[in-house]
Amino acid sequence: MKPEGPTLNASQHWDENTRWNGNNRISVATGSQWEHQTLYRSRRGRYYIEHTSQWQGSTPSAEWVSNEEAARWLLASEHDVPAELDTVAEQVSE
Repeated sequence: MKPEGPTLNASQHWDENTRWNGNNRISVATGSQWEHQTLYRSRRGRYYIEHTSQWQGSTPSAEWVSNEEAARWLLASEHDVPAELDTVAEQVSE
């Protein structure tokens, strides 16, 4: 899916990781087949998560997250952590 609105201006983004449960792809970030998350880094270096859903009538939303939360999200989704989060990632993974 192509980013829209504020996400179009993000300097980087990471899609959620999913796992096959035998029937459906399940989001590692949300534990749901219907609810999804994408992590973004703004042009100013702040991180935020966009929440989307396949439920009819749902509205996407976004929230700023701390560097620690961003590092946890990236590690849980098995993404490489950007250099600026290396120290934080070491602390949250212990």
